[in-house]
Amino acid sequence: MADLLSDEEIADRIPDDWEREDDEIVRTFEFDEYLDASGFLGAAAGVAEDAFHHPEMTIRWGEVEVRLTTHDAGGITDNDIDMAERLNGVYE
Repeated sequence: MADLLSDEEIADRIPDDWEREDDEIVRTFEFDEYLDASGFLGAAAGVAEDAFHHPEMTIRWGEVEVRLTTHDAGGITDNDIDMAERLNGVYE
């Protein structure tokens, strides 16, 4: 099981455009079209499956909200920070 990050570690390492909400880090990715959001969601799901880290993802017209936490650790770990960085890379 992964170790929880301290509040200070999270604050120092949270990637650009992500926010902390309690025991999760959250970002809403914005798109001009629903199909662009759907394409991102598909690509993000592939990255998550490869990492065996499965975020909560919600799609709405023009946006995909992603919530990351490591459930078995009870909060935010290195795995969540790494996945957030990977998803930022998919979005770029």
